[in-house]
Amino acid sequence: MEKIESIARRILGWKLNRWDRWYDYEKGVFIHTNDFQPEQNLDHAMLIVEQLEKFGFKFVANGTEACFNDIKETGETLAQAITNAAYSIIEKSSVTNTSKIWQTLC
Repeated sequence: MEKIESIARRILGWKLNRWDRWYDYEKGVFIHTNDFQPEQNLDHAMLIVEQLEKFGFKFVANGTEACFNDIKETGETLAQAITNAAYSIIEKSSVTNTSKIWQTLC
């Protein structure tokens, strides 16, 4: 759950309300952890894309490859590739705290 939890917290801005659900402050709704599966559900993955585009990232998809600016990842499906690329953004931002990405995500 580390990958999905990191994406929910850092990219989508959701807060863990209870052990089994997130709270989306922008929409004022609870999301059960089982109801957010971006690696399996393209609609869920597209929520990540929309949020990253708000942060200024440009999204390009090519089959099972997803690119956000210079971050490129693949997966068995496009949804998995999007999730992998989003997590790569988080990983890179954790390493370089002074980067523009870190400032954008926080």
